[in-house]
Amino acid sequence: MLHSIPSGKGPPAALSGEPQWLSLTDLGRIYGISAVHCGRLLSEAGLREANGQPSRHALRSGCAIRGLQPHAHGPTQWHREHCQSVFERAGFEPIRRTTLVQQWAQLLSALTEGSPSITTSADQMAEELPNDLVESVNAELREIGCGFQVSSRAHTPHHPPSKRRRVERGIIRPA
Repeated sequence: MLHSIPSGKGPPAALSGEPQWLSLTDLGRIYGISAVHCGRLLSEAGLREANGQPSRHALRSGCAIRGLQPHAHGPTQWHREHCQSVFERAGFEPIRRTTLVQQWAQLLSALTEGSPSITTSADQMAEELPNDLVESVNAELREIGCGFQVSSRAHTPHHPPSKRRRVERGIIRPA
């Protein structure tokens, strides 16, 4: 089912300092859902094909681009505002930044304590933290008395995920 894509409510992303083009993972984080769930909703709206590629409608309407240009090959990026109506129709609202920061800090704090049933470390999970939240999450970690701090080095724009994380994501095969 193809939906018309109205402009989003609130200030434009470009004016609010938020990135406009996002991966499925980052788009899903805004609404507190997984990349898989995010992709499913975009597919149901006619914006994503069964093979995971953006539909022609998504590309023409400016909801998606491949790489950094509309007709380039590479990872698909989704426009935050143009896709907003899809999530709102499904009953999702953006998670407030303060809630997101608190959730990240609580998760990282819990991971520093460890558990035999959890195989991910706080350092590994911190690799997934969006760059724009690092400073706020570190402040929240200090506030709750946790000694763990997210390294800014791990959040440089071109820092690749760890080998273990690439294996988990299926990007590479285990050795």
